[in-house]
Amino acid sequence: MASRYLITGGAGFLGINLVRYLLERGHAIRSLDIAPFDYPEQTAVEVIQGDIRDPDTVERAMRDVDIVVHCAAALPLYSAEDIFSTEVEGTRILLEAALRHGVSRFIHISSTAVYGIPDHHPILEDDRVEGVGAYGTAKIAAEAACAEFREKGLIVPVLRPKTFVGPERLGVFELLYDWAWEGRNFPVLGPGDNLYQLLDVEDLCQAISLCATCDPALANDTFNVAAGEFGTMRDNFQAVLDKAGHGGKVVGLPVGPAIWLLRILERLHLSPLYPWVYETAGQDSWVSIERVESRLGYAPQYSNRQALIRNYEWYLAHRAELKGRSGISHRVPWKQGLLRLARYFF
Repeated sequence: MASRYLITGGAGFLGINLVRYLLERGHAIRSLDIAPFDYPEQTAVEVIQGDIRDPDTVERAMRDVDIVVHCAAALPLYSAEDIFSTEVEGTRILLEAALRHGVSRFIHISSTAVYGIPDHHPILEDDRVEGVGAYGTAKIAAEAACAEFREKGLIVPVLRPKTFVGPERLGVFELLYDWAWEGRNFPVLGPGDNLYQLLDVEDLCQAISLCATCDPALANDTFNVAAGEFGTMRDNFQAVLDKAGHGGKVVGLPVGPAIWLLRILERLHLSPLYPWVYETAGQDSWVSIERVESRLGYAPQYSNRQALIRNYEWYLAHRAELKGRSGISHRVPWKQGLLRLARYFF
């Protein structure tokens, strides 16, 4: 049965992929995003350009909505003030409006960043949470608000996706794709033999759809979402270098000196890499997806390698359009800073 969805952050990377996924299944879509919705699908979507931190805008966006999918977030490159006001205050404003309007489900997109730097694997949904930096801390606080509104009777599935890639994804991954296209080697922290799980955005859309359509008693919980088939960090990146076809190889860097240097560059605003990236990139990082598989019927279609190659192919098709663009969202390349010069050593 068709439903009316409100997607916050509908103009973002996850947002536009979810818009397309739901439109293909006959649903009505309303997008709320502070950024313009500049996609061909704009004629098929009701677009509200506004801020989730503005109660009047949220009130207007929430009218006659069946299901909310809350994707909007301020990413780690934003200021701590913007992160907390968006992730925490914005989420609470949305939850309050959803409860007032009798929305059937409020699907909150959180992050595995809430687990901090893992000390065991696989990570389960009931393991401790510990934020790293403003982003991880704010995501934990947003989840706490979701739990509060569950107690008030709202159905609030919370999804904790691993880092997800796919069409429209750039951000930090543009470094890999750009260097692969140029035929360069690509560095990793340590030998690169650490298991590192990713997620294809289409598989995340599948999980969201399951949360929206399954038994509400099953959906009203917290779920890890990730690839079912994944390999090491070296395997992940080498797949893209092999696809580029220039003979590029993954090159391991000494962990201690590399992290020390990245910390300095980050503090001087000379690198786009933030602590959550470089503090975890050299370690195992994978979660259990048994709960979402057994309760919701989640069945991931893409391995790490397939997801990255699919994203790289999109990058190749759109590379000319990206020239000169940069920013701090997942939809645009991040400024590489001094890392742009580092490529010449690889």
